[in-house]
Amino acid sequence: MSDTSLHATSTSPDTDAAIAVDEREARPKFSFVVPCYNEAPNLAGTLAEIEKSARAAGLASFEVVMVDDGSSDGTAEAIRRLAEEKNHVRPVINRRNLGLGGAYKAGVAAARGVHVMMVPGDNAHPAHGITPIIAAVSTADMVIPYVTNPHVRSLPRRLASRGFVLVMNSLFGLKVPYYNGLVVHRLDLLREIEIETDSFAYQAEAIVKLLKRGADFKTVGVEISKREHGNTKAFRASNVVNVLRALMDLKRRVG
Repeated sequence: MSDTSLHATSTSPDTDAAIAVDEREARPKFSFVVPCYNEAPNLAGTLAEIEKSARAAGLASFEVVMVDDGSSDGTAEAIRRLAEEKNHVRPVINRRNLGLGGAYKAGVAAARGVHVMMVPGDNAHPAHGITPIIAAVSTADMVIPYVTNPHVRSLPRRLASRGFVLVMNSLFGLKVPYYNGLVVHRLDLLREIEIETDSFAYQAEAIVKLLKRGADFKTVGVEISKREHGNTKAFRASNVVNVLRALMDLKRRVG
């Protein structure tokens, strides 16, 4: 079992939640969890798109939990500066790199919203793609977006995404159009399951486990943008191996 398994509201020993939660504060309607690994040039743009989408969706209250996952490019400092400038930004700093799933779980552990959405820190998701997802949150336990303009991604990335969906649906007998991206969960429901992987398969594990427990979902088609700075980390050999291992473990546990 991973040392950063999500099954509680406390943060990991490997994580510094830089702002303590004040239980007297009103609970925000929405939490955006933004995992960041060497994304310093993209953070301001990511935050701006989130803020635009929140305004367009008419969110009465929201927070942005920005998680630095052991970056080496000044991401942690950039997050802290944004938190000083904007009171709805909450920094969470991982002392070491935990992986995308580990960063997500650290953010969820610190989140306070009724609903929680993952938004990558790479500024690849424009506001007009985020807003329709927020608008659908009252209709189901999960909102699962799928990409309507996959051509902005490289051919290997598109083939990998398509193959992953086919494998997941075949393994678990499901009809889910996408297992990654800006999925929205009811936070209380999400905290009832245990996400054991720290890999890129963390969202797939959450979706499968929640569906097996009887949760329902709604799908929303969204557009994404080509990232402006840096490259995706998804195809690192270690990430691929960790995803395959996570899928085998998930199949063994839930059948």
